[in-house]
Amino acid sequence: MKILGWMLTRMLFIRFIFILVGISIFVITLEIVTYAPEILALRNGDPNVVFSYFLMRAPATLATFLPISVLIALLLVLMELSYRNEMPAIWSAGLSPFRIVLMLLPFAIFAGGLHFLLNDQAVPRAAPVLREWGIGDYGEKKLKVGGKRDPIWMRAGRDILRAGGANAQATKLDDVIIFRRDENGLLREQIMAKTAVLSQDRWHLSNVLVYYRDNLPPNRLDQMIYSGSFRPAAAGARSGDPEEMSMNDLGYFIENSGFGIRPTWVYQTWWHKRLTLFVTALAMIALCIPLAVRFRRGGGIGVMFAVGIGFGFLFFIVDGISVTMGELGFVTPWFAAWAPVLGLAAVAGIVSFRTEHV
Repeated sequence: MKILGWMLTRMLFIRFIFILVGISIFVITLEIVTYAPEILALRNGDPNVVFSYFLMRAPATLATFLPISVLIALLLVLMELSYRNEMPAIWSAGLSPFRIVLMLLPFAIFAGGLHFLLNDQAVPRAAPVLREWGIGDYGEKKLKVGGKRDPIWMRAGRDILRAGGANAQATKLDDVIIFRRDENGLLREQIMAKTAVLSQDRWHLSNVLVYYRDNLPPNRLDQMIYSGSFRPAAAGARSGDPEEMSMNDLGYFIENSGFGIRPTWVYQTWWHKRLTLFVTALAMIALCIPLAVRFRRGGGIGVMFAVGIGFGFLFFIVDGISVTMGELGFVTPWFAAWAPVLGLAAVAGIVSFRTEHV
C-alpha cells in the first residue's frame, strides 16, 4: 500500500507542479507583454527590470492558481488511471475512497502549506514594491501622499493618526492627520500638521491646523503638543488591504479596530480565510476521489473531468461571494470564510459515503 500511495502522490505532484508553473508563467508573460512600456520605464529601459517584475508578480499569481492546479492535476491523474483500467485493480485491492484520500494526505498538507506561505509571507513582501511601481491593477492602489510609500497608520485610544511618511524609527512623521473621536466613535476634531516629532513620550506638532465639528472656525498654530501614545500599524507602511497582509498584520489591525481604515470585520474575515487555505486542497481531493469510482473502467472519463471542474468552479464562485458578504458585514467573519470549505467537505462526505462500497 505504501508503494501505491507513493505512486499516486508522485503522479499528482509532478502534474501539479507543471500545471501551476505553466499557468503562472503564461499569465505573467501576458501581463508583461501588455504593460511592457510601463515596466521598462521603471529603470529607463533596462531589460533586467522585466525579470524583477516577474519575480514580484510570481507569489500572487502562484497563490491565485494553486487551488485550480490541484484540482486539474488530480482529475488528470484519475483520468489516466481510469483510461488504463488501473482503477479496478486499486478497488480490488480492498482500498476505499477514504483510504486513497489518506494516502494523498501528505500532498494535501504540502499544497495547503504552500498556499498559506504564498499568501501569508510572499505576497505581503511583494505587494509594497508592486504598489510603488503602480503597474496594471496596482496603479489604482498606488498612493501618492507625503512620499513614495503608503501612509502609516497609528492609534491612541479612540484617536487615529495618518502620516504620509516617517523615518526608520517612526519618531518623525510628515504630513500628519489626527482624527479625534468621541466615545461614540464620531469625529469631533481633526488635527493636521506638517511634521510630528516624538520627544519624551510626547508628539511635538508643527504648522498645525485644527478643525472642529459643529462648523466652528478652524484654529491655526505654529506648535502643538499631543500626549497620546500612538502605536504604529504593524511594521510601518501598510495600505490596509487585507488580502495583502500577513496573519500577524491582520491580527494587529483587528486589535486596533482597523486603525480607522476599514471595519474590523473585514480583517477578521480575511484572518479566518487565511486559515482555510490549509484544508482547501484536502477538501478537493476528498471530493474528486469518489468520482473515480463511477468511472473505474475507463468509461465516461470526459464526464468525470467536466463534473470535477464544475464542482471546483462552483466552489470558487461561492467562496468569492461568501468573502464579499463577510467584508460587507452581512454574515459573521468566521462563517464567511469557512462556509464554502465546510460545504465542499460536506459534499465530499456525501459522495464518499454513497460510493464507499464499490
